[in-house]
Parts: sequence; structure tokens; C-alpha cells
Amino acid sequence: MPDGLVRGLGDAGLLAADLPARHGGRGLSASALGTLCARLGGVCTALRSVVTVQGMVAAALSRWGTDEQRARLLPALVRGERLAAFAATEDGAGTELSAVEAELRRDGTDLVLHGTKRWVSLGEIADVFLVLARLDGKPATVLVEAGGAGVCVDPVRGQLGLRAAHVAHVRFDGVRLPARDQVAPAGFGLSHVVGTALDHGRFTIAWGCAGMAGTCLELAARHTAARVQGGVRLSDHQAVRAALGRGLAAVAAARALCLRAAESRQDGTPAALSDTVVAKYTAARTAADVSQDAVQLLGAAGCAPGSAVGRFFRDARITQLIEGAELVAEVRMGDLALREHAVARPAAGRTAAEGAPW
Repeated sequence: MPDGLVRGLGDAGLLAADLPARHGGRGLSASALGTLCARLGGVCTALRSVVTVQGMVAAALSRWGTDEQRARLLPALVRGERLAAFAATEDGAGTELSAVEAELRRDGTDLVLHGTKRWVSLGEIADVFLVLARLDGKPATVLVEAGGAGVCVDPVRGQLGLRAAHVAHVRFDGVRLPARDQVAPAGFGLSHVVGTALDHGRFTIAWGCAGMAGTCLELAARHTAARVQGGVRLSDHQAVRAALGRGLAAVAAARALCLRAAESRQDGTPAALSDTVVAKYTAARTAADVSQDAVQLLGAAGCAPGSAVGRFFRDARITQLIEGAELVAEVRMGDLALREHAVARPAAGRTAAEGAPW
């Protein structure tokens, strides 16, 4: 990722752009933020991840931070003067963040943090971390400055995808923090602070995946329309057109679900969370499927070093794993389906015709 890119995004007004003007943002609507992430996702997943992670931390601070924390950090995050990272995952706490073992203990008026976080996007270059830990046995979140005593960053190299996202493992070895850096009271760290961050991230990833899939479809269509083998254009083969048709339908469906999620978020309806879960799952799967078909259609050109389609194919697999394997999202959606559609049994001694509740 080129030096100066984050500041450039800030100068262009693309970081935490959904924040209200009082915090330096542009007050973008949910659909406008989604469209931005789709455009960025169609160029580079790591580029979109900068907007996602910066927005996750900014959203959490905007809603749950103190006035001092907002004034100190939000304008700098919006301008790109500071880069944030979200540090929650551990070896034994991936999809089940309630199992984190990172610990905060009190020492006079200060807090002391011990723990190791894994797979922190932008962790290698972040200026500040939003860290999930436990304080007095309860989930708590704190802000930790990078480069301070006890903060050890171990960059990750050679991962399958998101290779430009500066992923790192980060160890916090007795990091001393002033009490002012705690975000919300202990007990609210996971359900409120982290919940807000994850929901924001899930939403922007969904749109980014839809944009990624759209670009893969476009590149595949252009290649097959121009490529001639045996005197026949690839696009003249029915199997090729069928693959493009499947991609067109899948991309349209993913975009429609992303738009539904944006509308429910904007309206503040109770379905906002479930709509976002469904949109992220579908868009990530669409990106994986369409990019895989695009690699097949481009052949060697899709696998060559520097191929955008090949890069998207790898990145799409990573987006399917964010928040855990797809099975985790499927179980969550199954719970939603049961709550929405399961029919209650008639009360004892009554039939449906007699007006039993349904």
C-alpha cells in the first residue's frame, strides 16, 4: 500500500465519511457510504479495508466514546492524520469474542493491558488500536497508542489474500493506559462498543464484495468478447455466456441485498442487523463465485502475476472467513429464519380454526 494513501483518502473526504459534520465527517447516508465502498472494493480490497477499519473505530467512538475521546481522535481519523486498527481476535477467540483472554487490571488510576491479538488488519501501520479485553471479569474496550512501551507488532506475510492490508499480530505486554482511554464502562465493551464496530464493518464489507464481484464480471465479459480461439470468440460459446449470465444475476442480487441493508439502516428499522448479515454473507459468496468463474474464463491471464482477477479471487476467500467460516453466518441466518417464519403450535386443547395464536 503506497505511503501517503491514508492521508490521501482523508484529503478526498473518504474516511469515516458517514460521521456527522460536528466530528469532521460528511454525514453520508448509508447508501452513499455503501456506494463508496463498492467503488473502492472494485479497485482493491485492501484499499476498501482502510475505509472499513477506520470507519469501524470511528463509529464505535462516535456512539460510545467520551467527548474528550471524540474530540481527540475523530477529526484526525477523518482527515487521515491517524490510522486506526481494531484488535479483538485471539487464538482462542475468533467468532466467539466473549472468550477473549486479554486482560486489563487496575493499578491506581491507570489500567495495565496484557494480551495478544491476532490477524489485525492495518495493525502493522496503525497509530492507535481499539482493543477488546476483560476488566473485572467483564468485556471492556480501550484505546492504545501504537509505538508505546509494551506494544509489539509482528507483521504477517504471505497470507492468501489481503496482502496489502498490513495485517499483523499485536502483543500488549504490560501496556500502561490512563483511565481516560477506556471506551464505555466494563460490561459494555462487547455488546455495545465492539457490536457497533462489527456491524459497521459487516456493512461496508458487503458493499465492497459487491463491487469486487462487479469488476470481476466486467473483466471477464471484456476478455471473452475480445479473445478468439480457433476462429471463434470465447463469448460465442454458450457455456461462457451462461457463466456470464450467472454472474450478472448474482451481482444484481448482492447489490439489491446491500441496498436493502442500507435502507433499513437509514430508517433505523429492527431488521437492520439481520439485513446486514444476509447482505454480507451473500455478497462475499458472490465475490468468491464470480471471481472463480472469471479466473476460469481468463485462463492463464487470470492467474498471471499482477492479475486483478487473480487478486480478487484470493481476497474474496478472505472476506468469506471474516467473522468466521461461512457456517457461522449460516447458523446465525438459520436463527433469523426460525424467529421470522417458525409457526407456533396451537395452545393445548385448541385448534387453529378456533383461533389459536400463530
